[in-house]
This record gives sequence, C-alpha cells and structure tokens, in this order.
Amino acid sequence: MSKILSSLKYPIVQAPMAFAHDTALPLAVCRAGGLGSLAAAMYAPDALAAALQTMRDEAGAMPYNVNFFAHRTPHADEAQHAAWLAVLQPFFAEYGLTQADIPASGGRQPFDEAALALVEQYRPPVVSFHFGLPPQPMLERVKNTGAEVWASATTVAEARWLEGQGADAVIAQGWEAGGHRGWFLDKDPNGQSGLFALLPAIVRAVKLPVVAAGGIADAAAVRAAADLGAAAVQAGTVFLLSDEALTKPAHRAAIQAAQPEDTAVSNLFSGGAARGIVNRFMREAGPANPAALPFPLAGAAAGALRAAAEAQGSFDFTPFWAGQNAARSQEGSAAEIVARLAEGLRR
Repeated sequence: MSKILSSLKYPIVQAPMAFAHDTALPLAVCRAGGLGSLAAAMYAPDALAAALQTMRDEAGAMPYNVNFFAHRTPHADEAQHAAWLAVLQPFFAEYGLTQADIPASGGRQPFDEAALALVEQYRPPVVSFHFGLPPQPMLERVKNTGAEVWASATTVAEARWLEGQGADAVIAQGWEAGGHRGWFLDKDPNGQSGLFALLPAIVRAVKLPVVAAGGIADAAAVRAAADLGAAAVQAGTVFLLSDEALTKPAHRAAIQAAQPEDTAVSNLFSGGAARGIVNRFMREAGPANPAALPFPLAGAAAGALRAAAEAQGSFDFTPFWAGQNAARSQEGSAAEIVARLAEGLRR
C-alpha cells in the first residue's frame, strides 16, 4: 500500500486540471482530508517555483501531488501545418485572424530538466505523470527525492508498463473521464474501456495500488470503485464546480446541464484526445479531425482562435472539459465536495 494513501483521512484525489485552478483548490482538498493536486504542466519555471513554494509552506505535513506531462514533443512538416490551417481557415476568416496571429508554441511543455530541478528543490510528496513517464534517468532522480510516482493508464498494457518502469501507483483512467486521455502506448479509441470494466482488469493485472478515475462525481461512484478494488478515487469534473476553482461561469453552467451524450473526445484544442462538452467548433470541424496537428502542436492555432472568440464574448471555441457523469456534480466548497464523495466510503 502507498504510504501517501495510508496517511489520508479519505482516499480521494482531486485531479490536476490545467487552467482550472491554482494552489487554492489543492490546498483546500488537502485540508479536507483528501489529496490535492497541482497541475504543473502549464506553468513557466518561475511561476511553478512560486506555486511549489506556496504548496510546501501551506500544506505543512499534509501530502499533496504535483502533476506533469510526460509526452515527447513531435514534429509536423509543412504539409501537416497546411492541412490544419485549411480546417481552421473559415473560423480564422470569421474573426479576422491570419497565420501571423498564431503563437510560436502550443504552450504545453513536457517534464524537463527545469521542472526536475524544482522537484528536487521542493520535494513534493507525490509526483504524477500523464502520457506515460519521463526517461528513466529523470524518473530515478524524481524517486530519489522520496516522492511517490503515480501515472495514468488507460489500458491494462499501460498499467503493466508503468509497474515495470517503477511507478508506485496506477491511475486507471476510464473512457468516460473528462479532459485529456493519458494514453501513450495505443491511441486507438476502440481499445479504450469504461472505468468499471478497466478498473478490475488493472487491479488483477498489477500489484500496485490502483486509483479509479472517470465518472467519479458522487458517493455511489466512489462506493462502486471501492467495491471493484480501487485503493482510492480521483475526481476532476466535480471539483470544477468548487468555490476554489477558477472555472468560468459559462463552463460551470454547461457542466450542470450536460448529459452523457453531450460530451465527446476531441483533438481540436491541443491535438491530444480530450473529453469535453460539445460546442460549435467540435460540431463543425470534428470532433476528432485527422488534420489536427499532433499534441501539443494544434494548441497554438486553436488557442489564437479561442482568444479571438472569447474577446467577443463567445465560447464557441473554448474547451469545456467534462466527464460523462458531469451532471451528477454539485456546487460547494472543496471541503463539502470531499465530504459528499467520502459518504461512498461509509459501510
């Protein structure tokens, strides 16, 4: 059993969600007895150092998680860029955008030496990864800080791979989960499973503690995950409605109204497959468009389009990440949300 999980009052993990929170949400979850997570992938080094300082100062003896992306930055040739711009051209024309308005970077950086140096300096209790794990030498340096290493798996094969590479816990991410898929070995959607098929299969396949993620929005889901062998649950969408989250009002309203069929897995916003509430962009260009540049390269042009639309009060090109069980989420403080989820642990 994980020492971190054993130390928690409640085995409830708040999912890291880039742009949806700062340090306030994970700290509130920690104070409520769960494991708060800081989404570090989108921070510049100076900002990440400040956030890690805040987490260490205010968490005290409470454990917390810091999450990074472990993808490898891809290359796209001129033909791929041209095909992607052709998809976006009608929308760019609508908002008066040109290729010159596209930033040079998609903004999502993989775990690198700068991030590793900060992990070694601030020594967070848990370091988790999405899209696999960093190269073995970097992973060993993370583990040498004393941190537990957790990582997402969307298949049994990925879970076994993570165990073989030295991970300390596996986060089983079901197909219904909101946000980016953590897949890294096989990105065929036909090979993906819902949580309650995936979870027991991973529990049987590895000796590591398994954290259930995907559709965890109420006590009933927590209870079901525990019955299927989960050592903990990870919830994301439900915490987007917390008082401490930075979720936009329009996103909050969309979550509360969304039915399971109102979400889809799309690659339009970053190039990576991610589940969100269907909007105009997803209806007219996708949701999964083969011309989208690979993750994270599509995010540069999509981000420019999003910014232009939002400047005019439109969220037609804004990703409203949400899982299929979004409508079961309820508003409240992070502590209230943790308490509601924890009711599923009572016997």
